[in-house]
Amino acid sequence: MSRTQAQVNEEQVAGVQNGWVMLVLILGLLVADIVLLIVSDPPLKVVCALLIPVFVILMVGFFSLQPNEARVLILFGAYKGTVRESGFHWGNPFYSNGPQTLATQLAAMQGKTGGGKPDLRAGRPLRNRNKISLRARTLNGEKLKVNDKRGNPIEIGAVVVWRVQDTAQALFDVDNYENYVVTQSESALRHLANLYAYDNAEDQESTLRSNVDEVSQALRKELQERLGKAGVIVDEARLTHLAYAPEIAQAMLRRQQAEAVIAARQKIVHGAVSMVDMALKELADKHVVQLDDERRAAMVSNLMVVLCGESEVHPVVNTGTLYT
Repeated sequence: MSRTQAQVNEEQVAGVQNGWVMLVLILGLLVADIVLLIVSDPPLKVVCALLIPVFVILMVGFFSLQPNEARVLILFGAYKGTVRESGFHWGNPFYSNGPQTLATQLAAMQGKTGGGKPDLRAGRPLRNRNKISLRARTLNGEKLKVNDKRGNPIEIGAVVVWRVQDTAQALFDVDNYENYVVTQSESALRHLANLYAYDNAEDQESTLRSNVDEVSQALRKELQERLGKAGVIVDEARLTHLAYAPEIAQAMLRRQQAEAVIAARQKIVHGAVSMVDMALKELADKHVVQLDDERRAAMVSNLMVVLCGESEVHPVVNTGTLYT
């Protein structure tokens, strides 16, 4: 059995008539037809009576668009173009109205009127005349529990700012572009979390916690590759939540504390060695005291204890000679 690849659609600009001009024209013709229906002879009355339903059908062709809103024109299943210009328009009355968006359907099913009664229109098919909002929308994704690059369970969440760029792709290339954005955003976030570690362990590599800008750019790039098939452009994508899963949070906190202690100790030891070296050089250059290897080792040991010890040091005064 042969399989054909799905057709990729591309938006086309459609031309429609000015709604105000057509409103005056149709109303004028309707009034003239009614006058003829009253004063004309019987044969002409039949023609005038038949024209009244025609004018009523023509009135269905009026529609309005707000700024950053578009209407996709479909005539008997064929795509005829998209209208993006805001204002009052008139088009072919047989252009498909199309189903209402899923979000509006759910709102109508669950919504209530001001008197607290259910919306009775929820049971009837809802229409939006194939209108698509071109405004920027924000998807605040839920927190996902995934594994990072090292297999540690983490919680991660992201916010995505997106908008429809190609109305033909959004309406015809995917079943429901709003659901498509939600599903693909979750999938892209899960995939991204698997590519990065939560934070640095041994290697100096990009991580989710330390390289937020790099991770956000990678997330936006992957989302654009996925959502471009639905005619959607991603303006911004950033992480909003990042944490270890509760079952390992305490263990990871102890690991971070241990890493911080080790890093602090390394700095302390490095500074102490530099100070001891400087002290020995100053004593030797200024001929303050001459020390053999054994006494030099003892001084180094004492200085390192003083400089690296956590508790307060209590010196012991030697009242004898240096070698007793």
